[in-house]
Amino acid sequence: MINTGYRWVIVAAGGLLGCLAIGAMFSLPVFLLPISRDTGWSVTGVSSAMTIGFLAMAFASIFWGGLSDRWGPRPIVFAGSVLLAVSLMLASWTTSLIGFQLVFGLLVGVAAAAIFAPMMACVTGWFDTHRSLAVSLVSAGMGMAPMTMSPFAAWLVSGHDWRTSMQIIAILVAVVMIPVSLLVRRAPALEANAPAAAKSVNTPAEPSMSLGEVLKSPQFIILLLTNFFCCATHSGPIFHTVSYAITCGIPMIAAVSIYSIEGLAGMGGRVVFGLLGDRFGAKHILVLGLLAQAFGALAYVFAGGLGSFYAVAGLFGFIYAGVMPLYAVIARENFPLKMMGTVIGGTAMAGSLGMATGPLAGGLIYDTFASYTWLYVGSWGIGLGAFLIALTFKPIPKSRMAVAAAA
Repeated sequence: MINTGYRWVIVAAGGLLGCLAIGAMFSLPVFLLPISRDTGWSVTGVSSAMTIGFLAMAFASIFWGGLSDRWGPRPIVFAGSVLLAVSLMLASWTTSLIGFQLVFGLLVGVAAAAIFAPMMACVTGWFDTHRSLAVSLVSAGMGMAPMTMSPFAAWLVSGHDWRTSMQIIAILVAVVMIPVSLLVRRAPALEANAPAAAKSVNTPAEPSMSLGEVLKSPQFIILLLTNFFCCATHSGPIFHTVSYAITCGIPMIAAVSIYSIEGLAGMGGRVVFGLLGDRFGAKHILVLGLLAQAFGALAYVFAGGLGSFYAVAGLFGFIYAGVMPLYAVIARENFPLKMMGTVIGGTAMAGSLGMATGPLAGGLIYDTFASYTWLYVGSWGIGLGAFLIALTFKPIPKSRMAVAAAA
């Protein structure tokens, strides 16, 4: 008999694995200056490891997602957990900048990608009800990284050198993530030894599509484009708002707190958007959220004092974090469960590429105009593009659904 209560264990495992994986990768901004001062490497050179990491995540996401469809999520997240711990340890031993860029950027990025798409795909397969909420809770766990792992990394580096601090994080990853990865199970409907009755009872109709048909379908392409433009919309504001606030005369410490407000609001946004997605449909909430995100980005143009920055950051963080989990829900509603890893891996790839645009575009805009105004105006325009693309999404026709045969 299938233990449906175990699905919440999957949610908890996904949230914890994501928090540690994303948190380990995003410890680099905390270690940035200590690494540069200790090694003499340029800040630009060290920080470029993060750009490499985003690109590695992008192209590794669909690879890991495809493997999780074939082998199941457990061996993939286990391999990713081991690789992440090993990569962090190796990065702490590197003695050249290019070695650090390759090890931390490439390997850590590839390892982190092994967690996101397989776990999101896994969770969508475990839930027919409360699916949006479940996916949002996993995403919320990942969103906890800046509020847990980043302060932990800062505490470590305040008492140790960066190499020792990174080694401690590597050990923490190994001690926590490797055992937790063993709790992950393939969705019951995909288990080879699951009783046929268990697969047919309360199982929604599945689209009858081959992998080639999925990848060429308008629905998949629209999801990729929407996620790319969505992430490109909030990437620039996420990376440059602290600098923008400083140019507005806000002190450094206070400016950094704006990012914390954004992150805290995002935690609530994930849960609220998940509940709304279950109630009103993921696609409808995504479309409205994308429109709101565009105007949330534009609102930064009118921020000046700390209070207005807090207000805009709270609104913007609530919205952009809330819409992100809905892509996985829409994917599950329109594509075969057995291909979820590939589909969600593809959307994650598009999102990571979108995220990679913001830091560079924002820097170029500021260097050209000595102002961030056009960054936020541009983000507004890109956000409207994401909204308009999402409007064109039409669910897979019911005629393509393969209704489960009666017992």
